[in-house]
Amino acid sequence: MTTPPRGLHPRQALAGLSCGRGGPGLWLADQTRSPLIGTCAVRCQTDGVNASLPLREAARAVLLDADHRVLLLRYAEHGGYWATPGGSLEEGETHAAATLRELSEELGISPTSVQLGMQLAQRSTEQLVGEREVRQVERYFLAHASPADVHVDQATQRDNIQTHRWWTLGELRSTRETVYPAGLADLIAAVADGRHPERPVILAG
Repeated sequence: MTTPPRGLHPRQALAGLSCGRGGPGLWLADQTRSPLIGTCAVRCQTDGVNASLPLREAARAVLLDADHRVLLLRYAEHGGYWATPGGSLEEGETHAAATLRELSEELGISPTSVQLGMQLAQRSTEQLVGEREVRQVERYFLAHASPADVHVDQATQRDNIQTHRWWTLGELRSTRETVYPAGLADLIAAVADGRHPERPVILAG
């Protein structure tokens, strides 16, 4: 499941995408829109997360159908929000394997029904896991499946998921509801246009 980052207002969405000084192989999201992923058009920024905290790795799916609708899960905590499917890695597990496992556990989607693609983005947040504060680093993977592949009655770990919904790009851009991660609509728009990032984009929020 997704926990909203601490200390960040939901409307602090980082919509534009730019190249960054965040380290090799990573591109940063910024508040100014850029027409293309990977365009060095705006200033770059760091994610502001305390790197000294214990690391908790997670994998998430940007799951699209044939019409480029994205599947999001609804949670009631923190006033209610929507988020991509996914969760923390198990010991010895790869991020790709964790993504497929989480889709199966949360939505009953068979791994053989999922076309798993490249890593699109990464996000770091500070979270409380039990009584322990951690730095959660989430990797977001492009995935494709059909609505017919979702079998909620076969899901084994629904946790506190209220419901799920397929969102169009227009709905994502116009909604007043809280959606995590910020910048998701821009990632999907780029994929729909055939503009895949050369490196994973760093998202904030």
